[in-house]
Amino acid sequence: MAVVARPGLIRVLLVEDDDGDALLVEALVEDSGERVELLRAVTAADAVRRAAGADCVLVDLGLPDAHGLEALEVVRAAAPEVAIVVLTGLGDRERGIDALATGAQDYLVKGEVDGPALARAIRYAIERRRAEVDARRLLLAEQRQAENDRLARGLLPHLALGINGVVAATRYRPGGVDALLGGDFFDAVDRPDGTVRAVIGDVCGHGPDEAAVGVALRIAWRALVLAGASPDEVLRGVDAVLRDERGEAGTFATVCDVTLDATAGRMAVRLHGHPPPLLLSPTTAWLEGAVPSLPLGCFDHMPAASLDAPLPPGWQLLLVTDGSYEGRTEGDLRLGMDGLAALAEGIPADGSTPEAVLDELLRRVTALHGGALEDDTALLWLGPAG
Repeated sequence: MAVVARPGLIRVLLVEDDDGDALLVEALVEDSGERVELLRAVTAADAVRRAAGADCVLVDLGLPDAHGLEALEVVRAAAPEVAIVVLTGLGDRERGIDALATGAQDYLVKGEVDGPALARAIRYAIERRRAEVDARRLLLAEQRQAENDRLARGLLPHLALGINGVVAATRYRPGGVDALLGGDFFDAVDRPDGTVRAVIGDVCGHGPDEAAVGVALRIAWRALVLAGASPDEVLRGVDAVLRDERGEAGTFATVCDVTLDATAGRMAVRLHGHPPPLLLSPTTAWLEGAVPSLPLGCFDHMPAASLDAPLPPGWQLLLVTDGSYEGRTEGDLRLGMDGLAALAEGIPADGSTPEAVLDELLRRVTALHGGALEDDTALLWLGPAG
């Protein structure tokens, strides 16, 4: 990487084996009016060893150990971020143009340049190379971000419910700046016995480490459900994965696990330190009666008591993480669960899609908060199909 020895001083490496031409360049530098520290190499091999410490390299294309564009290529390989100006003879203009196509920032014809012109060429070459390097870094950063975005989207579940009489809608907003994935997680699966299993959870904290743990917990939950494990076995297994994934950080997670039987009109809810489902229809109220167990990862695993409850006609359930109600209100008070329920109750549902309901709820929450929510927020809507 190019370095500047002192502020305002330009370090230039002249790669020139002809002493007469080297003296000419030295004279031009003295006449340029710029503060230039001029170093010299007489071979391409010597230039390779010294190029990385320069701001600009002046390269003659006729060296003892490298002829033509080969000299340019070896210097570029040794110091890819350093500006290069090629020096050509009067009859080598075409090679100068070829050098630009090969990666040089400029070329000068010996005998047709004065000191100030040389100084301008050097400075322009340095700035041009910096711009090229910055543009390449930006492109690489954008490519990495696009790859990370595709990876994050791929880690979010694709809910394909419907065969057991239940459909779902989701919204997910990680709290990290420009992040697509946080520590909150959700999933829902149709089971061969006609039930639907659903979960929403929250790994404490928000960031890439918590996101990785959340993905591991969701995948563990889905794998155990698909394997036919009972709800208690599933949650015990998720707890074991959490303890294994978190290392010594002491991370814990809250979970709301729901089993829906739309045909029988029943649901079973198990809570580990997590809020219960919010019933949106026919009335808006948090489900009462569920006794939460400790969050997963805390002390020895304790199974959560199952709350069996009826599904009322026209039922709609909303499973949430605490990011949805940890925001503030206009009076700078915490919104809270009651505030979230009041906002949800005021959303028109007739003719609205579940996605539109979730979007409106999030819009109201963020508007009251005065901007984007700081914590991860996940919403999982569940309702009857058809």
